[in-house]
Amino acid sequence: MEEKILSTRIQVCTPEELDARYRNLLDQAKEAAASAYAPYSGFHVGTAVLLENGEVFSGSNQENSAYPSGLCAERVALFFANAQRPQLAPEAIAIAASAQGRFLENPITPCGACRQALLESEMRFRKNIKVLLYGSDRVYVIECIKDLLPLCFGKDSLV
Repeated sequence: MEEKILSTRIQVCTPEELDARYRNLLDQAKEAAASAYAPYSGFHVGTAVLLENGEVFSGSNQENSAYPSGLCAERVALFFANAQRPQLAPEAIAIAASAQGRFLENPITPCGACRQALLESEMRFRKNIKVLLYGSDRVYVIECIKDLLPLCFGKDSLV
């Protein structure tokens, strides 16, 4: 029997250690969290997507009493960016979450459905999307979506 070990490289830093573009992206994700519609969970997520031309599109989670009809912040922002600028590749995505009026201490990661949607965007444009995950104590930086979704399902799987 053969064993394979999968690993993901995550850089851990403070927002101050990031360049200004990424600090700004984190700030926009945090601002977007305030617009979340989360009356059921109280869990507010904001996302900001940086496109290759420097434009930023933000989104927040939108809940619905008819679960699972709501939508996560990551897909709201990504789909909005893709609809408005379909020829421009996303360069980076920042994600921040708050509960009970405070940002979470530890960074949160995208759900599986959001990871798959983000991966599709990476494959579509053939460019990595840097992931910035905000926590009040630290920021996780991951170089590409594929690192968050090992053994992923992509168009090569459809052969």
